[in-house]
Amino acid sequence: MTYPPRRNPPAPASQTRTEVSTVRSPVLRTLREDAMAGKPDAEEAFWRYVSAAGAPLVEPDPEGEDDHRLVTFVRREDPARPATHVLALVHTVTDKDRHAGDLAPHLMQRVEGTGVWAISHRLRTDHRASYQFHATAGTREDAIRADRASWRRVLDHAEPDPLNTGAPLRSRDGRNPASVLELPAAPDQSRAHRRDDVERGRTLDTEVDGRRIAVHLPPGHRPDADPYALAVLLDGEMWGPVLGVGDIFDNLHADGELQATVAVLIDTMGRRMEDLACSAPFVDWLADTLLPWVEQEYGAGADANRTVVAGQSAGGLTAAFAAFQRPDRFGLALSQSGSFWWPDDDRDGEWLTRQYAWGERRPVTLHVEVGHQEWMLLAENRRFRNILRARGYDVRYSEFNGGHDYACWRGGLADGLAALLAP
Repeated sequence: MTYPPRRNPPAPASQTRTEVSTVRSPVLRTLREDAMAGKPDAEEAFWRYVSAAGAPLVEPDPEGEDDHRLVTFVRREDPARPATHVLALVHTVTDKDRHAGDLAPHLMQRVEGTGVWAISHRLRTDHRASYQFHATAGTREDAIRADRASWRRVLDHAEPDPLNTGAPLRSRDGRNPASVLELPAAPDQSRAHRRDDVERGRTLDTEVDGRRIAVHLPPGHRPDADPYALAVLLDGEMWGPVLGVGDIFDNLHADGELQATVAVLIDTMGRRMEDLACSAPFVDWLADTLLPWVEQEYGAGADANRTVVAGQSAGGLTAAFAAFQRPDRFGLALSQSGSFWWPDDDRDGEWLTRQYAWGERRPVTLHVEVGHQEWMLLAENRRFRNILRARGYDVRYSEFNGGHDYACWRGGLADGLAALLAP
C-alpha cells in the first residue's frame, strides 16, 4: 500500500477527502442501543447478521444518493489478543491521510459494551479497494504514527478481514494477504479469476542473460506455428507467482478476446527503481536481447504492432517510455497508474510527457488508465493523455474508481490486453 518514493508529496485536496465516520451505520446504532439496553444476545445477533450479510457491511447512502453507499468495516475483538486501537487500512483512502501525517481518521471505534470494532466510509458504488486491519495493544500515539518506518511496520503486520468471504488478494515479501471491497457497480473482473472451464496454458521459469523471467504459453503453443503476439509484463515476480496472471491470459484466449499471445514476465531482481525510471539501457536490453530470444524460442515478438509492454506505477511510466524509446520493437504500451510525475529531483518533472510533446511522433498505440483516488498521479496522467491526443497518438484512456492497487490493476490489465491485442 505504498507509492513509489516522491519528495514532498502534496497534501490531499479537501474536495477529494473521503467522508469518514464511525457511528453513521444504522446497523451499528441498533447494536449500540441493544448493548446499552443490556440485551444479552445483542452482540451475537449482530455477528449472525454480519455472517449472513457479508463483510464489510454495505448500507444505503445516508445522504440519499443512489450512486453512493455507506460501507462499514467491522472487526471482532480477539480475546486472546485484546487491542487498544485498530486501524482500518483501506487502500489509497488511508494513504491520503498517511501522507498528510494524520492517521487518526482511520482508527476504528469499539462499540460500547461489545467486542465490535467499526468504522464507516461513504463511497461511490463503483469503488474497489483492497483493505486490512492493524490491531495494537499500545498507546494511541503509537497506533497513528505516520512516518515511513512506522507505516512499513504497520504494513508488515496488517491482516485481512476474516469475515470477508471473497477471495483474498495475495501479497509478497512475507506480508499477509488483503481482503477486497467490491461495491455493486465496480467494473467486472471475471477475466482476472481462475475458471474451471478453460484450457490451461503452460508457464516456464527460466533466465535470459542473468535475468529471471517466466514465460506463459497459450494452449496448444507450437514454436513453428504462425508468429504469436507478445506481451511483456514488468514486475513479473508479482504478476507470476503471487497473482497468477496466466489465468488472465487463459481466460482471454478461451473467450476469443485475445490473439494467440506469449506472455513474458520480467523479474525486477531488486533493481526496480533503477530499471523502471525511463532507463534506456534497460529498454534496449528488452528490445535487443530479450525479444530476439523470445522470437527464436517461442515464435513471438517479431512484429512491433503485435508486441505490448505493460506496467504499473513506475512500470507504467517505463511501458510508455519503451514505446517512445524503441517503437521499432514495442508498438503497443499498456500503462496503469503510470508515475508520470517522474523525476522528482532537481530536474523538471513530467519528463516523459515533455518528450512526447516535443519529440517526433512515434507509430505506437497506448492504453492508459489511472484511479480516481490516486491524488498523486491523476492530474499527471490526464496531462499525459492530453499531450498524446494533441500530438495525434492513438491513445485509449480510462479512469477507475480505486487507487494504486493490484485489486484494481488485475482487471485493468485484462481490459487493456483485450483492447490492444484483440483478434
